[in-house]
Amino acid sequence: MSAAGADVVVVGGGLAGLAAALECADRGAQVAVVERRPRLGGLTWSFHHRGLTVDNGQHVFLRCCHAYLDFLRRIGSDSDVTIQRRLDVTVLTPGGRGARLRRNLLPAPLHLAPSLLRYRHLGAGDRLRLGRAAWSLRRADLADPALDAQTFAAWLAERGQGAGAVEALWDLITVPTVNLPAAQASAAMGAKVFQTGLLSHRGAADIGWSRVPLGFLHGERAASALRGVGAEVATGETVVSVEEGKGSPGPALIVRTDRRRLVAGAVVVAVPHLAVNDILPTGAAPGQQGWGRLGASPIVDVHVVYDRAVTDLPFAAALGSPVQWVFDRTATSGLDRGGRQGQYLAVSMSAADAWVGRHPREIAAAVVAALQQLLPGAGRARVVDTLVTKERTATFRAGPGTGSLRPGPRTALGGVALAGAWTATGWPATMEGAVRSGRAAARVALETAGRPAMAAASSAPPTTTAQPLPEEVA
Repeated sequence: MSAAGADVVVVGGGLAGLAAALECADRGAQVAVVERRPRLGGLTWSFHHRGLTVDNGQHVFLRCCHAYLDFLRRIGSDSDVTIQRRLDVTVLTPGGRGARLRRNLLPAPLHLAPSLLRYRHLGAGDRLRLGRAAWSLRRADLADPALDAQTFAAWLAERGQGAGAVEALWDLITVPTVNLPAAQASAAMGAKVFQTGLLSHRGAADIGWSRVPLGFLHGERAASALRGVGAEVATGETVVSVEEGKGSPGPALIVRTDRRRLVAGAVVVAVPHLAVNDILPTGAAPGQQGWGRLGASPIVDVHVVYDRAVTDLPFAAALGSPVQWVFDRTATSGLDRGGRQGQYLAVSMSAADAWVGRHPREIAAAVVAALQQLLPGAGRARVVDTLVTKERTATFRAGPGTGSLRPGPRTALGGVALAGAWTATGWPATMEGAVRSGRAAARVALETAGRPAMAAASSAPPTTTAQPLPEEVA
């Protein structure tokens, strides 16, 4: 077993770990990233299937995700994403009856008012009662423990939002962002999504997505950026423990992998909450024994390839259907190259407890039938191929009371910091939350490694402060 060392060792190569590693390296620290998978990028990864490049899941972001957008700029991927000029979502129901949620140029929250007043999936009474709930959401104290103690559905019911409104509107956003329906989600997490995304600024909820495979957008680009600042990137290597040791001239941390022993001045542990206790000793962090109570919520994606185009929508949401959101991935997958014909749609089903245990053939058949009900063109096309991907532990379950279980970056083990979308970021388990957690952990690690003062002297490019992208003004 060989021994090596680094100022900061980052355990985990997901977005949280990558953000932490880049922050530390840009501040002059010698960094090593160790990832057990053969690739970087965490749950945002891609693979090849019958000549196509397939993303394991559909990951979108909003214009308000400033830390994530800054991360993309840092790794050189900002030109490979697109953001709507204005929020514009088509919401389908079986039979092809659609409605649109679209913002205008009025200031928030008036930017959505005309669209909501015309939103046919809500009854007239439900539309009129939206104002009360929106006003309460704008004023909600997201740090209030009482908000985290109840479900979002219960909170909404107290403000006149019935089951029909929750299904037709509130869950349309809550399910894909919190990965739980309002009836199970913490009111604090539900309120965070709507307060920050829809009520803070008119352009905050404009939807963005990648034009290239996610494995390239995140993993490959980040690996190149890290190596460009002299960081070590080790994949296919499993960290088995992090423990206190003795270094020279002072205390150090020992990171043991299945291949070697690393000596570190500081360590960022950026792995899922269900895996942390396998790496850190008992008592390493306050509340450590309670992290398992955060649970897990699954996501299932169904990939359907047709022999012809069945829709001209880049994406759409659905109600009253197994389909929650559907995305056109034809160009990203490469199906439109080499003279090939057809269309590739990816269907994302969050909070997928009812689906994750079912056979892929059964899931695919249900989704194909549902797409025929939502998209008239799908009934006239031939299905060339289907594929089902499952992330059984995609996110933690952000239910009532989980706010108190999510730890900050500091631990009781000197020099060890925690990162991950499951930590106390104030956000649900999103790409934005992951990046924010990585940055917070990097600050702790840099303090321990004695590197903050080196920031000005470092020749590496500093991480920039994210700014919102320009909005449409006419």
